[in-house]
Amino acid sequence: MFERILIATDLSDASAQMIKCLGPLRTHGAREAIILYCLNAYAPEPLTADMLKFVQPKLDHQAALAREAGFEARVEAAIGSPAREIHRFAETRDVSLIVIGSHGHSLAYQGVFGSTACAILHGARRPLLIMRFRQVERDGRGINEVVPFEPTHHLLYATDFSDNAEHAFGYVRELVRSGGKRVTLVHVQDRTRIGKHLEHKLAEFNQIDTARLERLKEQLTEDGAEEVTLELPYGAPAGEIVRLTRERQASIVVMGCQGRGFMAEVFLGSVSHNVAHNAPAPLLLIPAIR
Repeated sequence: MFERILIATDLSDASAQMIKCLGPLRTHGAREAIILYCLNAYAPEPLTADMLKFVQPKLDHQAALAREAGFEARVEAAIGSPAREIHRFAETRDVSLIVIGSHGHSLAYQGVFGSTACAILHGARRPLLIMRFRQVERDGRGINEVVPFEPTHHLLYATDFSDNAEHAFGYVRELVRSGGKRVTLVHVQDRTRIGKHLEHKLAEFNQIDTARLERLKEQLTEDGAEEVTLELPYGAPAGEIVRLTRERQASIVVMGCQGRGFMAEVFLGSVSHNVAHNAPAPLLLIPAIR
C-alpha cells in the first residue's frame, strides 16, 4: 500500500521523533523513505549552498533514524517553496505517501496551521499522513512529544459516501487486512445542510445511511475486523469527527479528500482545517483518483 514514503522534515527534534515512530508503516508495504528538507531561502546561491552543507549532518542523522526504523533511507534537499518542492518530489519520485508533522518548529510547527502546510494539503495528489505532536512538560520545560502512531489499533473512518470516500475506504480495508481489529465508521448528518427545512426527514436519512454503514461494516468484518462501531451524529461535521476521535480514543483518522457534502472541500474548507487542527490522532487524507 505504501511502498515509498516522502517525509518532510524541518530537522527539529520533533521531526526526528516522528521518523522514529513510523516503523508501523513497514507492515503496510513501506520499504523506502525519502527524507526531504526544503530551504525556503532567497539568499544568493553561494550562501544557500553553504546553508545546505550546514544541515547535511542533521539530515544524515535523520536518515540513520529511518534506517533504524527498518527503512531503506536517503536524503534530499531543495531550495524554494516547501509546498511546491514537496509536491514536485512526490511526483518525480513516485511516492506512495507524504508525511508531515503537525507540531514542532518551522514546517512541522506550522503543520496544519501555517500557509505552507495549507498549500501542501491543497495541492496533494498523493495520500497525506499528518502526524500529531502534543506539548508536555518535562523537567520544568515544555517539549513536543509525538502522539503514538498505531495505524491498526483503532481506525476512525469518516465518510460522505462519495466516490472519493469509497476510494479512501479501500485504504481502511487494507489497514484492517494488515491487522486492524477495531474500526469506527462515521457519517455526520450536517446540521447546516439539513437545517430546519429538512429536519423532518432526519429519521429517513438516518435509516438510509445506517444501511450504507452496515454494508461497509460487512466488508470490514469479512476482512478480519472484530469490532466495528457505527456512528451517525447530527451536528457540525468537523466538530463531530474530532469529538468522536477523542471520545473513542481512535489511533488514526482516515478521510477522503474530495467528494460531496462536508467532504467536498476537505483541502480548502473549514471542515478539513478544523479536523487537522484539532484531531488528537494522526490523520490520513486520501486524494481523489485523477
